[in-house]
Amino acid sequence: MVNNLVKFLDVVALIVDLPQYNLWRGQVGTVVEILANGTAFEVEFSDRNGRTYESLGLRSDQIIVLRFEPASSTNTEMATA
Repeated sequence: MVNNLVKFLDVVALIVDLPQYNLWRGQVGTVVEILANGTAFEVEFSDRNGRTYESLGLRSDQIIVLRFEPASSTNTEMATA
């Protein structure tokens, strides 16, 4: 299934632990590339100074898009999770 909700430069958070990369649920990254026809995404994780400490391909079931505006009942993008 293609995930149409995740877009280039979206801010996302991990919803799984990835101890092999020292990444943990809740860590925030940025989508820097769309992979596999929108079923996977290259996500870059950076520190507070903007230095990348990890960049890896993740499946859509490993991340959630962070929203910065309230959801509305007319916005179908917000209704699917």
